[in-house]
Amino acid sequence: MLAFALRRLLVSVPILIVSTFVVFVMVSLSANPLSNLIARNPPPPPQTIAAERHRLHLDQPLMERYWNWITGIFRGDFGPSVNSTTDIGSEVISRFGVTFRLIFLAMVIALILAIVVGAVSAVKQYSKLDYTATFFGFLFLSMPSFWLAVLLKQAGISINTSVGDQVFYTIGASSIYVQGGFWAHLTDVLGHMILPTISLALISYASWSRFQRASMLEVLNSDYVRLARAKGLSRGVVMRRHALRNALIPLTTVTALDLASIISGAVVTEKVFQWQGAGTFLLDAIAQSDVYAVEAWLLISATFVILFNLVADLLYGVLDPRIRHA
Repeated sequence: MLAFALRRLLVSVPILIVSTFVVFVMVSLSANPLSNLIARNPPPPPQTIAAERHRLHLDQPLMERYWNWITGIFRGDFGPSVNSTTDIGSEVISRFGVTFRLIFLAMVIALILAIVVGAVSAVKQYSKLDYTATFFGFLFLSMPSFWLAVLLKQAGISINTSVGDQVFYTIGASSIYVQGGFWAHLTDVLGHMILPTISLALISYASWSRFQRASMLEVLNSDYVRLARAKGLSRGVVMRRHALRNALIPLTTVTALDLASIISGAVVTEKVFQWQGAGTFLLDAIAQSDVYAVEAWLLISATFVILFNLVADLLYGVLDPRIRHA
């Protein structure tokens, strides 16, 4: 298993390098970090523009800029920002800390709901429960993530207004001032996560539950499940040890592949609920044509996606020993 993990990790390194180069070239050619400076009225003197061009390394060839950037990452230097007072490395890492807690909780909730609802729908195929789960699954699938986030935010505001008190937090990742110690701060953070997490989790749950249902139905109709039942194993043992375990393998693949779309959904969700997370960081960097900030965001996202797919590959061996032995 360790050798398999190392092989997968070694394969992921060139993929990450190629992806960073392609994105670096695309971002560098499509955006001019000096555009906001040049557009000022009155315009700055040429010496100021030249100094800023030198600070942002725009006077260097493209390949040299990429080499300096990729090697500087190993020293903790993510490159200069358009805002001279901003340290891209510390800023993007702190912002991703806020975003990852949203993504992690949303994925856990979506996976639990998808596994339970998908498995029960498959066992009780064509029942009222199956039809109900199918209806809500397609309902959430048809909703854009930003629209669902706006609906939940407006619902929270309406509930707060009708009750006359703060029931749901609709703005920010946490309150500015929280009285009390650790538990008061934790409660405040969790309260701010309720609506954004529900918004992000429901979209993922909708598709994952359908995959889990289809996979579970395929497994239930397989020969080895019928053989296990014929050997006298109880229905619960067959479901837990044989059917559900094998049905989780396709869901593991889908979850790993959907991580990139979950991150993009988090960007929109953070914008709706005005979180100062990685999503807001990316949108601000794009608006300011901050090439190195965009690159830092994409590098961390790509690394996270590759590592998550590596974990998914390792889970295949846990779920199915035949894969591990092979």
